[in-house]
Amino acid sequence: MGSNRRYADAVDRRMDERILQGIACKGALQSLTVAELRLDDRPLTVDPRPRRKVKAWVRFGETPVRVDAVAARWTPDAVGIVFTIDDVQHRCWVWVGAIDET
Repeated sequence: MGSNRRYADAVDRRMDERILQGIACKGALQSLTVAELRLDDRPLTVDPRPRRKVKAWVRFGETPVRVDAVAARWTPDAVGIVFTIDDVQHRCWVWVGAIDET
């Protein structure tokens, strides 16, 4: 029996969303601490209309997962991202090495 090529991408996206929903329910979203960010002595850039799309590694509890996000602010070392899972908006800071431009 063949696969349904016409709807394969839509099915994959729905499965990815369900997996993310399950992971997000199991633990709190982790973010960098104030001490790690060092905002008192590092320059901070805030995008007034965030639109820079990235893929980012984040952690819910102890579980790492890669999400599609938007970079909203950044320092030389960290990026503040925004992403949505199941119509809930999440925000966190990750190290700059944890993101890839899309």
